[in-house]
Amino acid sequence: MKAVKMVPSLLPALLLLVLMQSSVLCVRRFRGGRNPQQRRSPPPPTHRADRGDTTESFPLDFTAVEENMDNFMTQVKNLAQSLYPCSAQKLDHDMKLNFLVNTSVTCNDGSPAGYYLKESRGSRRWLIFLEGGWYCFNKENCDSRYETMRRFMSSSKWPQTKRGTGILSPLPEENPHWWNANMVYIPYCSSDVWSGATAKTEQSAYAFMGSLIIQEVVKNLLSKGLDNARVLLLAGSSAGGTGVLLNVDRVAELLEGMEYAGIQVRGLSDSGWFLDNKQYHCTDCVDTIGCTPTETIKRGIKYWGSVVPERCRQSHEGEEWNCFFGYRVFPSIKSPVFVVQWLFDEAQLTVDNIQLTGQPVQEGQWRYIQNLGIELRNTLKDVPAMFAPACLSHEVITRNYWIDVQVKGTSLPRALHCWDRSLHDSRNNKAPPKACPVHLIDNCPWPHCNPTCPTIRDQFTGQEMSVVQFLMHMGFDVQKMAQQQGMDPSKLLGMLSSGS
Repeated sequence: MKAVKMVPSLLPALLLLVLMQSSVLCVRRFRGGRNPQQRRSPPPPTHRADRGDTTESFPLDFTAVEENMDNFMTQVKNLAQSLYPCSAQKLDHDMKLNFLVNTSVTCNDGSPAGYYLKESRGSRRWLIFLEGGWYCFNKENCDSRYETMRRFMSSSKWPQTKRGTGILSPLPEENPHWWNANMVYIPYCSSDVWSGATAKTEQSAYAFMGSLIIQEVVKNLLSKGLDNARVLLLAGSSAGGTGVLLNVDRVAELLEGMEYAGIQVRGLSDSGWFLDNKQYHCTDCVDTIGCTPTETIKRGIKYWGSVVPERCRQSHEGEEWNCFFGYRVFPSIKSPVFVVQWLFDEAQLTVDNIQLTGQPVQEGQWRYIQNLGIELRNTLKDVPAMFAPACLSHEVITRNYWIDVQVKGTSLPRALHCWDRSLHDSRNNKAPPKACPVHLIDNCPWPHCNPTCPTIRDQFTGQEMSVVQFLMHMGFDVQKMAQQQGMDPSKLLGMLSSGS
């Protein structure tokens, strides 16, 4: 009987299959008895292929299989090194605190700024996340913020380690596309929407150095492996999401100026696409919540000594506050940016003085909420890569349910995977992959008309609310809406109950 001879071209695929299987076994074995976080509901069947598609998370360039076998085997060795912790007693998933080498770049109170890092041996992908947390814009409300929210202004009590969640999770079942990247979390301690470049002096009570903190973190990471990176994704949520829009080009320019132009810098802005619209009803501008967004930013950029993207500054000279609003700054950004935005963002409604607690909203408020969704859709229509569900929520990419939300049958991790593929293919003059959408926006007209939205809870009782209960709490008039849609009220209720 003749021995079977293995075809050389099948060897890389076989090695990859064995290593991928080993990685899954490794994750399962060392999770031990740890219970996974409870989710709202089991993921739909359509997610299975999405979750199982982890090949993009490995630091492998598959063009090497066809063009250079030696290079491919080097990458396989790197992958094996990244799986080396499987032989250890315990997997260390924590990000560890590092303070900046340049001690002159500080938090608001002068304490050292820093970042959390979890390295991933063999990976050439880096994810740097900017934390959110509102801001303050004068001494009075900054003093109040320091008393009540000190961790956003000082590093004095930061823990030594931090566990990543959502897109920062090191577990492939929670983070199917980015789990094996080098993870960096920059705590927000500058209260300036990551825009300031002003040191603390005897005259000023606080430093505002958010933009400089990002620059210094990037410089520090070059000696920790970033110098060999292929992709750097600058991500952030809320104020951090706006910070991405303000800083992604500056990071790209910094690396290019230091002769690291080969690093592909991209942005991921989550819940940072705010509108400078008119409030539902106006109040005195005393604090961040009561002021109109434009007024707080106008006051803030002077107080913070803000730096805005140069191309945007030139377009809005003398009115640089425009650059803090996504739809105004986006056209001037050169780096690829993926925008994630709830169409009914809770933070936007808060600054617009729409109160969602207590009594059901009035008809005028309900119309305002619906118009907000329409306005957001209009500002996002020309954004090539984005994910915009019709949900009432705020922030998503670091939430444990981030893999469950879908727009038109596509999950957010899958959309980000498609975006990465499209960028890779465009650099190599290839056609974009078919059936892999990157421009996803809901068309339904009211909050939570998307059945995959996060669970709603009554803010007083803590009980889960159905979509119908929620809409009625919001003042939704079934009879009137059915009449507008030209259908029977009972049919409309049935559609809402079933999530249609």
